[in-house]
Amino acid sequence: MLRLNAPARGTALIIVSLALGIVPALAKDQSPASVTCDQFEKSTQAWRDCAAAAPASAGPAVIDAELFYAGYWLAKNGHYADALDYLSRTRVKNARVLTYIGFANRKMGRVEEAMGYYRQALQKDPLNNVARAYLGEAHLTRGDLFAASEELRRIKASCGRGCEPYRELESRISEYRSAGGEPG
Repeated sequence: MLRLNAPARGTALIIVSLALGIVPALAKDQSPASVTCDQFEKSTQAWRDCAAAAPASAGPAVIDAELFYAGYWLAKNGHYADALDYLSRTRVKNARVLTYIGFANRKMGRVEEAMGYYRQALQKDPLNNVARAYLGEAHLTRGDLFAASEELRRIKASCGRGCEPYRELESRISEYRSAGGEPG
């Protein structure tokens, strides 16, 4: 029987969870972790080298988890094209991968394409409130307050007003209204 120490068990659990697309329901942007790579500042060359270094012998689930890790952090640090490169190389396009492919596309101005990825993510996981919040933000980008409000309503039904995706989208809708969008 294989015995893992506590840090290795934690890393293994994260990798398996990410590979299976399991994400804590109340978290928005629950960031992935890498015991090895988190020692470097995100998006530095040392970090990029580390994030790209998953050996082929590690197996597809580990490789996908590492590719998602790199893609997620690159997207969150504004390196959208690089993020898409990593995310597109995952073998399994689970709801979380699709969400961040959508996120990177939306941030690059490809809103319609992003919406397609968010919808695919929601087909795989209808309770993916992060994808739903980002879809709501995409609706706002298109000037569709009604559709964004519908996504907010669905998030509320799923996890309530206190969950992070609800608070984030509610804040974006408020900003939209304050900036001269439709009155609420």
